[in-house]
Amino acid sequence: MAGPHAPRTRRAVLRLAALAAAAAVIGPDLARADAKAVEAELKKLFDGKTMAEGRVKLDVPQIAENGLVVPITVEVESPMTEQDYVKAVHVFADGNPLPGVLSFKFSPAAGRASASTRMRLAQTQNIIAVAEMSNGALFTAKAEVKVTIGGCGG
Repeated sequence: MAGPHAPRTRRAVLRLAALAAAAAVIGPDLARADAKAVEAELKKLFDGKTMAEGRVKLDVPQIAENGLVVPITVEVESPMTEQDYVKAVHVFADGNPLPGVLSFKFSPAAGRASASTRMRLAQTQNIIAVAEMSNGALFTAKAEVKVTIGGCGG
């Protein structure tokens, strides 16, 4: 009778412990994006268009004591008129399993191109925000968030 409460052999327990240790050591590194993955995603989305610094304000903490709930606010300078507005803001992280973290869509009716949320970061990494304007222009901002555990360096 092999149920969840059945006694396990020593060999089975050691095998499970070895698998768990291997997953903890090897697994996280296999499931992380990097700067190249972010670049590839940006190229796929924007077909290699030039991105200019400015107009995007990315507000993230320099140090996050809890990587599970990292606050992020993105704001883009724009008149938000029918002729000139922010279509979308895309946020990327170069240390998460998938580089694309989130996207905010806007229209002139929004009145202001600003959004806030929280995201999960497993490690210290760069956060990149790209604003896509109605005329096709792209603006970007970048910030590093250092994820610590209990206030200790990490």
